[in-house]
Amino acid sequence: MFTIRIEEMNWQDIKAALDDGFETIVVAVGSIEQHGPHLPTQTDALIGDMIANRVAVRLKNTLQAPTIRVGCSDHHLAFPGTISLKEATLKNILGDYVKSLVNHGFKRIIFLPSHGGNFSPVKEAIDKLQVKYPETAIIGYTDLQGFINALHQFSSQFDISKEEAGVHAGESETSLVLALAEELVEEERFTQGYLGPMEEDQLSLIFNQGMTALTDNGILGDPTKASIEKGEKYLEELIDFLVGEIQKMF
Repeated sequence: MFTIRIEEMNWQDIKAALDDGFETIVVAVGSIEQHGPHLPTQTDALIGDMIANRVAVRLKNTLQAPTIRVGCSDHHLAFPGTISLKEATLKNILGDYVKSLVNHGFKRIIFLPSHGGNFSPVKEAIDKLQVKYPETAIIGYTDLQGFINALHQFSSQFDISKEEAGVHAGESETSLVLALAEELVEEERFTQGYLGPMEEDQLSLIFNQGMTALTDNGILGDPTKASIEKGEKYLEELIDFLVGEIQKMF
C-alpha cells in the first residue's frame, strides 16, 4: 500500500523515498482541547492531520511526519479534557522533530499549525531553528489572522457572516469536521456561541484571560449553520490557499 505517512512506512521505504527525491516533509501542529459540546477534543489534531496530508500530496515528492497532537491550550483549561503544553515544551518538541528529520536527510520541513495557540510559538521556533540549521529550509504558515480571514472568506460564499463562521467550534470548523469525520459530531448538541466581533482585542482577551472571558459553552461562532457540503468546499479551498502560501516561501 502506498502511503506518504512515515509512521505507516518502514525505515527501508523511507530511505528509498528520500533517495528518490522525497526530501520535503510536512508536520501538522494541532491540539487536544475542548471544542464546545458538539465536537471532539481532537478537532484541531484531526483537521491538521488531514490538511497536512493533502498539502503533502499536492506539493509532490513530499512525505508527512506524525502530527504533533497536543499544543498550547492554556486558554481552554477551564473546560474538562483540554491538555496543554507550555510554549517552551512545544518549541522543544519542534526542535527535536527538526533534529531528527535533518539527520535523516530532509531538506525542507514545513510546519502547519491548526490551532490558534500554536501559531506564535511555532513561528518563534522556526525562526531559531532556521538559524541553527541553515542548510535546511524550515518554514510554516504562521499567520493566525491570515488563516482566520481565509476561513471567513470561504464561509462568505454561503452568506455566512464572519461572526457565525467563528474561530472556534463555529460554522466553519464544524463544517470541516463534518466533512472529515461526521461520526464524531454531535449534531443534536449544536448551539450558538459567542457571536460578537473577533479582532485582535478579542483574541488577546482569550489568550490572556481564557475562553470563558467570551463564551460559557466554549464556542466562538454558530455551528447550527454547518454542513458537510460546506466543509468539503472549505477543505478544497483551504488546501489551495495553504499550498499557494507555502510555494511562495520556497
